Amino acid sequence: MVDLADIFVKAIFAENMIFAYFLGMCSYLAVSKNVKTAVGLGAAVIFVLLLTVPANWAIQKFFLNPGALRWTGIEALAAVDLSFLSFILYIAVIASVVQLVEMVVEKFSPALYGALGIFLPLIAVNCSILGGSLFMGERGYAFTESIAFSLGSGIGWFLAIVGIAAIREKIQYSNVPPPLRGLGITFIITGLMGLAFMSFQGISL
Repeated sequence: MVDLADIFVKAIFAENMIFAYFLGMCSYLAVSKNVKTAVGLGAAVIFVLLLTVPANWAIQKFFLNPGALRWTGIEALAAVDLSFLSFILYIAVIASVVQLVEMVVEKFSPALYGALGIFLPLIAVNCSILGGSLFMGERGYAFTESIAFSLGSGIGWFLAIVGIAAIREKIQYSNVPPPLRGLGITFIITGLMGLAFMSFQGISL
């Protein structure tokens, strides 16, 4: 239980996808101009991560790992290694879930669908989503650990984009030097937010 809490908290703060690995920066910068849109995209990323990482864990465990097909009882498949297909299947799962999210958002929140524009379907190629599945495989997480990691990573990404969106809304009324306006001041604030999130690095549960 402590390990799950440790994975969850680290995924939110010390190992935040944006501040620690710079994953998902494109949509983080492009859709963080107002809080409402950032909340919608952040919630979509949480949902997609929460579904795709455990689903990809199951695919890796029962189909792709060397000898994973032993459960079929077919001797010829017992030694088959399909791990070379992991990238293709991971992306297929992610694209399917993103398509589902897109349909749900379009149906129930047309205004948010219009505000997110191209960035909603582009969640399918958001580096943080694929990164979640790859980290899960690389670190050898168990199923429950993959759920804790995916939820923590999603919440961490959500906090990052909503935090920067709130600051960018307020900073419109500040006297920012002209050379730093726009992405310049956004990168500086992102760096400061990253330092704040890194301060949780020494915490071990």
